[in-house]
Amino acid sequence: MSSTTTVTRPTEPSTIALPIEPLATDFAKIYIHIHPFLLLSLYIYRFDAIVGDPVSTLPTLLVGSVGLQLVYILTCLPPTTAGTKSNPPMLAKIGLKKKRTKQNEQGYGDKVIPAVLSLILTALLGVPLIYIFVVLFGGPLTTHFLHTFFCAAHIAFLAVLPLVYVFGVDSGRWRELAGLLIPLDDVVGGALGTVFGAWVGAVPIPLDWDREWQKWPVTIVTGAYGGYVMGKLLGGQILKGKVIEI
Repeated sequence: MSSTTTVTRPTEPSTIALPIEPLATDFAKIYIHIHPFLLLSLYIYRFDAIVGDPVSTLPTLLVGSVGLQLVYILTCLPPTTAGTKSNPPMLAKIGLKKKRTKQNEQGYGDKVIPAVLSLILTALLGVPLIYIFVVLFGGPLTTHFLHTFFCAAHIAFLAVLPLVYVFGVDSGRWRELAGLLIPLDDVVGGALGTVFGAWVGAVPIPLDWDREWQKWPVTIVTGAYGGYVMGKLLGGQILKGKVIEI
């Protein structure tokens, strides 16, 4: 009489998408809160000049904004973290704490290369893609090339640079972001807020108010900076860990 033995393979643990946690240094705990307001203050300070001459002012403003963004990612964010851990949740939390401890012990030299690569990828891929999307959503196609380019550059370095730094080339994380399947946090909230703010910023352009600040692309860039601040506030504090349901 033969018997049949059933071999049960252990199931692979499912993955849990976790919000990106900032570094646990004293400086990071402070700077992560004041960073968006520094960016917004810089923009407000240069607003009149942007309205007067966008093509000359937006590049110089971009230098300051990128500098602040680099300080933010180098001092507050873990580089190229996958952001997913195995079940059960307790193990995920333990693994995350261990990883964060190692990252906190890293020197800035270990973060410079990922930051530089993120900067290059954002400039070479992020800016052109944002430029295309801006045109597809109604931006001028045959005129105002520099206006649109610098508008796209500001949106890219606000929204894309931190994402590239923490996601790297992890295609799974980018697909989750595209499908809005990723929990909100400081980085994701800032990116989504930037895009949404830029979209809302297009509303005043066609209105018959005859204001100087309605010209292209002042309201778009203004909306991007305002949306960045609101997105970081909501994603990093109020709605952190929540997944957008649509």
